[in-house]
Amino acid sequence: PKYNSNIEVDFSLFWCIIPYMKAKLAFHVKNVDAKGNIVEMKIWQVEPTEDKPRGLKYSLVYIENGQRIVGYDNAEGKGDHKHYFDREFAYSFKSVDKLISDFLKDAKKAEKGEL
Repeated sequence: PKYNSNIEVDFSLFWCIIPYMKAKLAFHVKNVDAKGNIVEMKIWQVEPTEDKPRGLKYSLVYIENGQRIVGYDNAEGKGDHKHYFDREFAYSFKSVDKLISDFLKDAKKAEKGEL
């Protein structure tokens, strides 16, 4: 998948209520390539909390052969972080554009075997 970082995401166009999460799905893209590899990005708007001060919850994942290779998320209590295979690293969130750009760069590296 290609993402143009110059595009502004207008979240008001993507609202979808997820009752059990008390969140609104703001952005969702899923791509499955010819080999069955998956790139999926989800961003929800949530009530700001100490854990999610920006009011965003996100999960971006690159799956190859059924295994998560790259993942970016801010799971409860863990804050912003990323996964490369079974390793976890802190991630410095700057903006939604930067998040998506960083994730897609890493997914492309993983796809090429460069991680």
